[in-house]
Amino acid sequence: MKLTVFGATGGIGQEVVRQALDAGHQVTAVVRDPSRLSVTGERLDVFRADLGDPAAVRPAVAGRDAVLSGLGARRRADAGVATRLTRTVLGAMEAEGVRRLLVVSAAPVGPRPRDAGLLDRGVLGVISAVLKDVYADLRAMEAEVARSTTDWTVVRPPRLQDKPLTGRYRTEIGGFPTKGRYVGRADVAHAMLAMTGDAATLKQGVGVAY
Repeated sequence: MKLTVFGATGGIGQEVVRQALDAGHQVTAVVRDPSRLSVTGERLDVFRADLGDPAAVRPAVAGRDAVLSGLGARRRADAGVATRLTRTVLGAMEAEGVRRLLVVSAAPVGPRPRDAGLLDRGVLGVISAVLKDVYADLRAMEAEVARSTTDWTVVRPPRLQDKPLTGRYRTEIGGFPTKGRYVGRADVAHAMLAMTGDAATLKQGVGVAY
């Protein structure tokens, strides 16, 4: 497939690029600073853009089979960036008629796990309070995506870890795995690539966790 990755210098984004190349896909990585992208490959095109204008990134998505986005705030002070930048991606995709989109959100934005225990509810409450502005941004981003004309999937991981790819994780369409407290960035990337061709995940939020 021909894939475009936004947020390609982030922890999940770089894993998406790396794993997609390893799987034989043609990848366009959209970045602000190419020096921060450590992944290389013959099938990799690096597209430099600041995502301020949908028209400027249209060439990065034109003719692609799918767009995968790891865009989002890296710290609380960056709250608002996910909605703003994703709006640019949506504008470019809609202008080019590209349909398939997968974006990263977060577990607290979606429904609570079924049969969540007292500890899980307490931890979720604390995290949601501390990162309320970031999660408000992600909720707004999800709303923008849901209103779009794209065939979207929102991927909602819990606390992220830097761990090697395992391929052993749980997913739940429309919900979240019970007691799923952690997941590695590499496995989130793996899940996103697996969902790219999965019709069951269209216009759905999908929880992913160990």
